Formats: sequence, structure tokens, C-alpha cells
Amino acid sequence: MKKTNIFLIFLITFMIYSCEKEKDNETNLNLENVSGFVQKGPYLNGTSMTISELTDDLTPTGKNFSSQILDNKGTFEIKNVNLSSQYVELKADGFYFNEVTNSNSSAQLTLVALSDLSNKSSLNVNILSNLEKNRIDYLVSNGTNFSVAKNQAQTEILSIFEISKEDIPESEQLDILKSGDDNAILLALSVILQGYLSVSELSELLANISTDIREDGQLNSQTLGSIIINNAKTIKLEDVRDNLESRCEELGLNSTIPDFEKYVNQFIGSTEFEFTGFIEYPQNGLYGTNLLDKSKTEYSSGNHSLSAILPNGTTLKVKIQGNNWAYPVSQDWSGWEKSDWNDTDNSRTFTSKKIGELNLKIRLDSDTTSTKTKIYVYENGDIAPTWTKEITVN
Repeated sequence: MKKTNIFLIFLITFMIYSCEKEKDNETNLNLENVSGFVQKGPYLNGTSMTISELTDDLTPTGKNFSSQILDNKGTFEIKNVNLSSQYVELKADGFYFNEVTNSNSSAQLTLVALSDLSNKSSLNVNILSNLEKNRIDYLVSNGTNFSVAKNQAQTEILSIFEISKEDIPESEQLDILKSGDDNAILLALSVILQGYLSVSELSELLANISTDIREDGQLNSQTLGSIIINNAKTIKLEDVRDNLESRCEELGLNSTIPDFEKYVNQFIGSTEFEFTGFIEYPQNGLYGTNLLDKSKTEYSSGNHSLSAILPNGTTLKVKIQGNNWAYPVSQDWSGWEKSDWNDTDNSRTFTSKKIGELNLKIRLDSDTTSTKTKIYVYENGDIAPTWTKEITVN
């Protein structure tokens, strides 16, 4: 009995000591508010926002704080955030301003950020913070310190885009609508990844890149690499700047858009990812032999097709010069827009109005004074012809 009592006293003492020790090691953060911005482009008013507390190994504790974005600048504020851990996950799910298309997104996009709130209460959620998450999770689960994992993940992601820069702040401290080289890097990544992708396509791209880099920090998929270089090469950088500046003016922001173009062009000039976003010209279209087939110069009288396959972000203009061709007016014009006839050089120009496969019926006639027809092709807004051909009608 005496031994039992001694054991109970020892057990109780040990439990009290353990509880006090655990209490001493607890992190108690009582933040009056946590605020910042959510940006792809800026997220829209009403976007749902959640802060979730995480343990040291980034496991959710079950404690959450919810709010909504307050305006179309992407501003959020969550008040009275009381935490037992310094680590949190911020998640935003909503619509955003698409800086490439100059329009609000047609669907909601979810972005997240992992952060240590022990030394900050202002932080942002963006495309870079989102890409880091899976890699940080993996590194921490394998024993890497959180701050080291954050820095390593960010460095590895930037290297995918041919960016190497020391002392860049953490992703959640960057802002696409502020001046400075570091903010320019974030905006460049946002623009490259967006391209002319739909929201579902962008969401899939972000998820696939996150999965690919999770274990080794490198983008090994050439397919994913081709998507981002295709995006980079087809976006119109001057339009993106104009779109953002107009948006800032509309929102009453006195912002200076950083020099993101430098980093987009640096990626284009340095990456080894293969560009695959070429406009295709098949041998045949819906109405017969394709007049845009680069390898063919001799055609017979009759119906032919003006056919091209345009990837996202590409445009096409075709000028046909000569007096031995015509087109039926009553046909599907959804893919093309025609100009007026030019009497000066006997030509008419056709401009693409959509992406994907385009077809137009063109009739060639050899019973004229001339059997020669010239075709001038302008790709992606080129001022001079990208390529030309002369065809003979038999």
C-alpha cells in the first residue's frame, strides 16, 4: 500500500511537471488583426478567406478564423487571431481580376500561403506562396526547419523561371501592385502562369507543377515546361501593363507597376523548355486542300480551304492578293473577319476572331487573265509578313 502511494505521488508529480513544461513551451500569439492582400491579379470583393492554425509539423490543429475580402483590391483583415502555434495556412477562394485578358475571372481560384506569424501580422497570398506549399510540406516532414524550407522552396521555384536573386523577401511579403524588383518577379510569375489559360486550366497547371516539384524542387515535366514557355511567348506584355494600370486607376490606387517585363523576357531568352505553341496549317481543311499549307504551291480550280489551328493566345491575319479567287458569302464566318476589297493591289484580308480550328471556303478560278495568287501571312500581330507564298491555279 505504501509503495502504491509513493508511485501515485510520483506519477502525479511527473504529470504536473510535464504539463507545466508543455505550457512553458507553448506559443501564445494574440494578434489584434491579421491583414494583407490576395492576388493573382487582385481578388474581388466577397472572396472567402480562412486562417488555419498548424502545428510545428504543419498539421492542422482544427482552429480556424474566417473572413471575406473587403474590396476589389484583394484586401483582407481577420481580427482577434489567438494562436497556440506560430504557423498558419491562409486560404482564399474566389474570383480575381485577370491582368492578361483585362476581365474578371469566369470561375473561382483557390490560392494558399504558409507563414510564420511570430514576427508579422501583415502578409499576402499569391501565386508564388501557392506553388511553395507542397514543397514546404515535404521538406518539413523530412526534418527541415520551417524557415529553411520556405527559403529553399522559393529559391527552387524561382530557378524554374530562370530567376536567381539573393535576399528576396518571403513570398507573402510581395505585392504585384507595388514598385521594386522583388515585386516585379512575383508579377512576372503571375503573368507567365496565367497566359491565356482558363481558370480550370490554370488551377490544373498550378496543381501539376506543385506535385512535380514536391520531392526534388525541380520541374521535370517537359509538358508543363512547354505550357509556361508557350504562355510567356504569346502574352502581350504591353497590354498586361495597360490593363493593370487601368485597373489601379479604376480602384483609386496610386500604384507603380513594377518592371515585370524584364523577368518574362529573361525567362523566354534563357529557358530550355521547348516552345510548342506554333500555329498549325494542315494539308486539308473542311472545304478541301488548304491554301495555307506551306509545302504546296499548285492548286486546281474549284473549292479549297483557308485553314489554320490556333493555340491559346495566338492570332492570324491572311492577305490574299490576285483576281482569280472568290468566296461564298453564305458560309460560317465565326472564325474569320474580312476586310473591304482593296482596289489598289486587288486584295482582301482575313483576320482570325477565335482560337482553335478555323476554316473558310475559297474558290480558285483558272479562267482569268492571271493564274497567280499571292498569300501573305501575319502571325501574332506581326507588322511585316511572317511568311508568304505564291500559288498557281491550273
